[in-house]
This record gives sequence, C-alpha cells and structure tokens, in this order.
Amino acid sequence: MGNAVILAEGVYSTTYGKTANGLIRYSKRYRIVSVIDSKYAGKDAGAVLTGRNNGIPIISTLTEARKTGADTLIVGAATDGGFLPNEYRPFIAEALRSGMDVVSGLHEFISDDAEFSKIAGESKSSIIDVRKMFRDRKDPFTGGISEVSAFRIAVLGTDSAIGKRTTAIILNNQLNAIGRKSVMIGTGQTSWMQGFPYTVVVDSMINDFIPGGLESVTLEAWRKEKPEFMFIEGQGSVLHPAYPGSFEIIGACRPDAIILQHAPARHFFDGFESFPIPDLSKYITILELLSDRKVIAISLNRENLTDSQVEEEILRLEKRYGIPVFDPLGSTDKVISRILAR
Repeated sequence: MGNAVILAEGVYSTTYGKTANGLIRYSKRYRIVSVIDSKYAGKDAGAVLTGRNNGIPIISTLTEARKTGADTLIVGAATDGGFLPNEYRPFIAEALRSGMDVVSGLHEFISDDAEFSKIAGESKSSIIDVRKMFRDRKDPFTGGISEVSAFRIAVLGTDSAIGKRTTAIILNNQLNAIGRKSVMIGTGQTSWMQGFPYTVVVDSMINDFIPGGLESVTLEAWRKEKPEFMFIEGQGSVLHPAYPGSFEIIGACRPDAIILQHAPARHFFDGFESFPIPDLSKYITILELLSDRKVIAISLNRENLTDSQVEEEILRLEKRYGIPVFDPLGSTDKVISRILAR
C-alpha cells in the first residue's frame, strides 16, 4: 500500500473535491497521509470534512507532503468535463520530478501529456490514469445477471456528487460488521482508488459496453464471494441534464431495491445553477417504474443543514413517504433493519 497525498487545491470539502473527500472517508488501496489545499493549511482533514479529527494534516506544498511520507500524488479534484486544472500542473510536474507516482481519475489523461510523460520517463515514476484503464473494456451483456441471487441494493441519487458512494460504503461495511456478508460494486474511479476490487468505471467506457461491464463485475463478485447482499454505487442522477446515470445500473444489475440519496438543501443540479432539482416524488415514481422495484429508504446528505434541520427532514420525509429516512453519518439502525427484513 502506497502512502498518498491528495491534491485538492481549492476544492477540498466541496462537490468538486468528491474524490478527495471519498478517499479521506475510506481508502484501502492507499494510505492517505496528507491533503494539499492551501485554503485549509494547518487544519485536520477530518475536522474540515466531517467535524471529527482523523489525524490527516492539510498542507500547502509537495515538500511538506514528502515529509508526511507521501510517495504517491492522487489528483483529488473531479472537475466538470474531467479536465486537469492548470494550477495543478506544477504540483504534478514536481511530484513526478521527485520520483513520486501520480494517480488521476480525470478524463484528461496525465500519461498522454508530453511534458508529464517525459518527466516520468526520466524519473522512472508511474502515472496511473484510472479511467484509461477501463476505457477499452468491452464486455457484452449476456443476461447472466439472473444467476446472481444476492439481494442487490442500488444507491441512486437526486444529483451528482451527493453522497451515493459514501452511503453504499457505510451500509456495506455495517452489514459485514454484524456478520452478514455484503459486497460493494463500484462504478466510478474513486471506488477503484478506494480499493474496491469489483469496480468498473462506467463513464470511461463505450456506452454499448456499460451494461456488460456492470454485469460482468457483479457476476465476478457473486461467483468469488457468494455474498448475501450487494450494494451498487449509483452514478449521476436519473434526471441530471449532464450526468444522467442510473439507467444502465437498473437495466444491467437489476437491483432488488433502491435507496435514494437526497440533499434537502440543494435546490439546483450540481454545476448547473439554472436547472432546478425536481421534487423527490418524481424520482421515486420514475425509479420504481424503471426498475419495477421499490425505493425502500431515503438517505440524507447533510449539506447546508444543521443537526436540528436534519432531524426535521427525517421526520417530514418519513411522514410523507412512509419509508425509513436516515443520515448515513448518524444512526442507520432503521435502514439496516429494513434491509435485513427485505
């Protein structure tokens, strides 16, 4: 396991820093030793993101990163279009020049950049473009998904960058902690970085092969692990104008139930401030019609909400929809009970 510093300059603890945020919450592939974002330099990464210290310092420079033991630089930004921010280039060049490896989940491949590839060649550093690893994967859909008898739960959302993966990880881990075998099916680059072995990066693949990729990795997990439960990470939102997601996951993975991730205080789609997010009821209707399965719970994103407002939303939505509503960073007892009851 490498020691990694996350480059999140200007985006840590924002929706554009979701890769950094996810790796701070959970990482088995890399040991995260520091975060670069000069805005929060000197603070604890856990305290900034969750309000609880985790011992990971936020720093400003690669010199400081190397003092924390970092041998790998992970690009923690998830920009619109997946482009590398210009202000990140000096960090990457310096990392490669000093012999550090660089990992990126952006659409703009660092290994295709002439400057970076030249430096990496000279320093013998490695560049891993996660999306590039999955770009040419071409699994045809076979219908073999019907072989999988694990109870499959898709965590879908009302928007992109809203916490679907975090909720799936938390519930997956909690079921395993009580002795009920569960496997996480990752569908994005951050899941790969976090170390989930059954992952395909769907937004890097040719559309024709996305269902086959999803089916293939789900089948692989089933045949190797024989879990009782599977949590499938959602992508985008079924109604998002730029990141529609959900369709292929419902069609290929054929979930038995859906958990809907929602941010009550978010009123416009992430990155598109003139596009209002439709009412929650519309999502529930569409997802249940598409999947012929029920939305069994609603998971709340605490963004811009106080503790008391979260509790008010839980009570309000439970009264409105009659299903468990929960804060994945708080108590999940109700939703775990609902899942176990099937």
